[in-house]
Amino acid sequence: MDTANAVPSAEFELRLVRYFTVVAEQQHFARAAALLHITQPTLSRQIRTLEQRVGARLFDRDRQGTRLTPAGAAFLPHARQLLTLAALAAADARAAAVPNQLTVGHTRGLIITPAVRHLRHHHTEAEVHTLHLELAEVRTALFGHRVDAVVTRLPFATDGLRVTVLHHEPRVLLVARFHRLAGRQSVTLDDIATEPVPRLPTAEWDSFWRVDPRPDGTPVPEGPLVSHLEDVFELIASGQVVAILPAGLHAEGTRPDLTSIPLHGVEPCQVVLATRAGDSAYLVAAFRRSAQALLTEASN
Repeated sequence: MDTANAVPSAEFELRLVRYFTVVAEQQHFARAAALLHITQPTLSRQIRTLEQRVGARLFDRDRQGTRLTPAGAAFLPHARQLLTLAALAAADARAAAVPNQLTVGHTRGLIITPAVRHLRHHHTEAEVHTLHLELAEVRTALFGHRVDAVVTRLPFATDGLRVTVLHHEPRVLLVARFHRLAGRQSVTLDDIATEPVPRLPTAEWDSFWRVDPRPDGTPVPEGPLVSHLEDVFELIASGQVVAILPAGLHAEGTRPDLTSIPLHGVEPCQVVLATRAGDSAYLVAAFRRSAQALLTEASN
């Protein structure tokens, strides 16, 4: 992008800043557009508008993907801070205007019912809603005020958020029923050293859920790039890959052609409660206490 004749302006919409941060996190315009519920051409135009107002190119795009330029990398922490401050301002205003409403998000395989039921019982004046989210939506849902709290799994970017660890969840290996390891009591990373594992759309997820690189420094054989869990299940069932997943996401109940095996020698994942940093709403604090009391075991 030629910004030589651009006239930088400190005035730009927070919407453009949010679009920028989602592209930066996803490192892919199509995935970011899907999360933002807009078309890819529209997102590209909005990013160009932001670049014109900032006065610098923020992304480099090629066949390998989308990367932040040095200017983009410098802008990102400030962009996140702007969104955090705006979210806090909105949260304070919302809490003052509608103090008795709370929406709790949750991602796949995590049960929040005990804590929600406890909150409703002890705060009968409150209107408590729940909303299922995809993991990739957690940050945008919180900062976009679709939800006030989310029970989910790390890893994901936590800047601008208050994150409370609720419990640790073991990781398991998911394989096809006909796989050579099916029926084993447990496995280790050595058992799958040569097995392809699906690639994931963000660096944090990819490194953690593929355990890549392995402890001895060797890279993991690459499987196809996937964005949806159902696609992972299909690849496993066809025998193309194996995958490492949290124990709560085992698919045997809906996919009899898959089976999970305890995976030893890897750290568990963390189940957490995430809220906007600095959100002082009393229902957010009350739900945090309920979650800490009642969601501290994977079996709940």
